[in-house]
Amino acid sequence: MGVNLKDIIPDAAVHVINDLKELKGKSVAIDAYNALYQFLAAIRQPNGMPLMDSKGRVTSHLSGLFYRTINILEGGIKPVYVFDGRPPELKAREIEERIKVRVEAEKKFKEALAKGKLEEARTYAQASSRLTNEMVNDAKALLTAMGIPWVQAPSEGEAQAAYMASKNDVWASASQDFDSILFGTPRLLRNLTISGRRKLPRKNVYVEIKPELIDSTKLLKELGISREQLVDVAIFIGTDFNPEGVRGVGPKTALKLIKSYGSFEKAVQHLPSAKVAFDHEEIRKIFLNPEVTDDYEIKWSSPNKDDVMKILVQDHDFSETRVRNALERLRKAYNESVKGVSKGLEAWFKKG
Repeated sequence: MGVNLKDIIPDAAVHVINDLKELKGKSVAIDAYNALYQFLAAIRQPNGMPLMDSKGRVTSHLSGLFYRTINILEGGIKPVYVFDGRPPELKAREIEERIKVRVEAEKKFKEALAKGKLEEARTYAQASSRLTNEMVNDAKALLTAMGIPWVQAPSEGEAQAAYMASKNDVWASASQDFDSILFGTPRLLRNLTISGRRKLPRKNVYVEIKPELIDSTKLLKELGISREQLVDVAIFIGTDFNPEGVRGVGPKTALKLIKSYGSFEKAVQHLPSAKVAFDHEEIRKIFLNPEVTDDYEIKWSSPNKDDVMKILVQDHDFSETRVRNALERLRKAYNESVKGVSKGLEAWFKKG
């Protein structure tokens, strides 16, 4: 789920991307698991069931990955997908909780479906999304066939993507979670894989979601703290490694405490009733010195149409006409120039 820093992100640190072509020529490391779960949640049949092939295998993630990646390429952006490896031990509790939530959501989905409550069923279905090893392997195979590079992280995919961005091997990292900033990315792109018209949960209301670019340097300057101190703010409010955080301390209060006392250790001393049932130093270490690798190669190549057709059409029953049309779009996206940078975007980064 990631740490929720939304309430303390100043507007001055956020740039709304009205057109993906503002990012033309930029390479972006995308948190693959984050994107795949978004596709699984959003791409559903009217009754909430995911898309499936004739063998009953879920294909929502492949549909989202294929068509959304082409949209991103058509904007002139060069994507690299980064896959999670082994999670840190401290994340075990959060993973267990997520499994429980999905199991309960699946139960409620079936109950709502049996009662004919389709809108309710769809909501629960989205929360019950599961990503299996087979689905991950299929996603990697599809990316390879499309000519899109992907990187296997040793641990957290967001940490690896942030590391790649910090080395300037890519321009930015992309995820819905703010954790990427804690892991050290210089720039975070949110909403990249879910932008467009989206229906609000449990409401017959649609909103337009646009990508947002957060500049980490601007963010820290606006907040008046360091990256290390932002990590301490996150520890106060709860992360994947200490979901409970410190009871009664929200984002704004945590920020005020850290700005007043400088660190988690000093701040918590001024909260005599606070209960700290976690190792804050170990959590800090995960964010500031995450397990990452230099063993990767970022290279885009021409798509292999035959391999894409085999994976999507022959193996998973996608529409041959739709896939062929999309492949033509993919071919054109590769052939078009992705050089050059939007002056408006560059000007935004030079401010302050």
